[in-house]
Amino acid sequence: MYVIFVLAIIVIAALFFLLDRGLKAVQRGRRWRTAAERLDAVAKEAEERHREAKAEHEVSSALTSVLPAIIPEKDRGPRKVA
Repeated sequence: MYVIFVLAIIVIAALFFLLDRGLKAVQRGRRWRTAAERLDAVAKEAEERHREAKAEHEVSSALTSVLPAIIPEKDRGPRKVA
């Protein structure tokens, strides 16, 4: 009789342990899912910023090819005075 009682307690403890592990796994999955969603949102925003910066650079380089006189001072050599 006592053996059955002890075995029942052991089985109940094992079930509680498995329930706890299962609940923790579910919580971990939810956290990973929300983190992945946030990471995707940030990656999309970064890609959009990159596209905008690339477009600005292309516009800027097109303008420089039309107006080549706009050159920074450091790219010009020393002025020659006769």
